[in-house]
Amino acid sequence: MYKIYKSLITVGSVFIGLYALSVYAFLELGIAVHPMMKANFKAHSAAIYFHIFPSLIALIFGPFQFNEKFRMTKSHLHRLIGKFYLLCILIGGISGLYMAQFSFGGTISHLGFALLAVLWIFTGYKAYSSIIRKMIVAHYHWMIINFALTFAAVTLRIGLGIGFGSGIPFEVFYPYLAWICWVPNLLVALMIIRKDATSLTH
Repeated sequence: MYKIYKSLITVGSVFIGLYALSVYAFLELGIAVHPMMKANFKAHSAAIYFHIFPSLIALIFGPFQFNEKFRMTKSHLHRLIGKFYLLCILIGGISGLYMAQFSFGGTISHLGFALLAVLWIFTGYKAYSSIIRKMIVAHYHWMIINFALTFAAVTLRIGLGIGFGSGIPFEVFYPYLAWICWVPNLLVALMIIRKDATSLTH
């Protein structure tokens, strides 16, 4: 069952990542977002691109870093991709924090996306500092948390589909989606870490 979940996460990450990359790379900026957000995207296009592209690249590469066989047999490549991933997190996080103040939905959205960006950068830093100090288990756990936050790009889009499908007005559900897209991910990550830590002590 665990392998199925990992496979679904990998497929979801790669599919959403490649789809969104193609949309933002080849189509008009804002064409894939709600009309209420399009003008805001165009007004801050540079920050949007600095956020979108690094974030989606991290989303695509992230799942493969958790493959144990890949980590063991391609350790040099694992480290190289890891550094690239964390650089993408830093750029995407800083630009995301900047864009949080302009997010649609008012204060609730601003705070939700801002906290996501801060935690994204912080957990990336903790993952990097842990591996620098050869704290491999701590590094692994911080990376689980960090990628759970990266995966918000997927859960955000799932939430959008559910919101539109339910018939709830966009301006009503979107502010709360700024929290729902990442808080459950974080809770699941903490549960995984707790379970892993328990198994290590037995």
